[in-house]
Amino acid sequence: MHAPYGTDPGLEGRVVVITGAARGIGRACAQAYAAVGARLALLDLDGAALEAACAELRGQGAEALALTASVTDPEAVAAAFARVDAAYGAVDVLLNNAGVSANKPSLDVTPEEWRRAVDINLNGAFYCAQAAGRRMHAQGAGVIVNMASMYGVVAAPDRAAYCATKGAVVMLTESLALEWGPLGIRVNALAPGYIDTDLLRDLSARGRVDLERLKGRTPLRRLGSAEEMAALAVFLASRQAAYLNGHTLVADGGWSRNAYL
Repeated sequence: MHAPYGTDPGLEGRVVVITGAARGIGRACAQAYAAVGARLALLDLDGAALEAACAELRGQGAEALALTASVTDPEAVAAAFARVDAAYGAVDVLLNNAGVSANKPSLDVTPEEWRRAVDINLNGAFYCAQAAGRRMHAQGAGVIVNMASMYGVVAAPDRAAYCATKGAVVMLTESLALEWGPLGIRVNALAPGYIDTDLLRDLSARGRVDLERLKGRTPLRRLGSAEEMAALAVFLASRQAAYLNGHTLVADGGWSRNAYL
């Protein structure tokens, strides 16, 4: 029996907005969406890294609009999406990838650190989803992929702010999927486990995580790659995933299912 849509994800010419796109998983996702012919609008607070990412993509023949803004500022988000309107005239896919780690004993977390995690991981996701959702409602279709975490579905010590905000992203995903599904908008989440990125290597260098221990506890005995997460982000936006809505896809090598310590 043949797959109903074959292997074409149906994203050629589609406008994809990616937040936190200058490095790591976001940048890998930009490369993956570009590879299937999407037109890109990349948003990040780091303007220099963002321009470098866009220049690389343009050098490969992709369309890539650079949007330097903070997802924590609703006015800046609105201005960024207005630029997408002017450049492309549509928003077909939003990948809410911008996020920040929060790995620290809870008794030592400052109010500023707590607010930063909430502002970036949760508030930013909502501001961007709302801006994209308004446009998708007007055009009658769209896809939103929120970057959650395995620590949005299971808990861990020393990560109260991270677990709380990523758990909230999971529930935001489900709530928006119920509300916006009738409008033709699918909303799903991708929940990575430990991925080999600069962020994780920095935590390792600061003694906050032990990479070999993480690999040993993961049933697949390795870290995930940014490219593997990017492939899943493309899948969730693709027509092959057309009946997925309100789902959180946990991609952690089996970590969150391993009750054996």
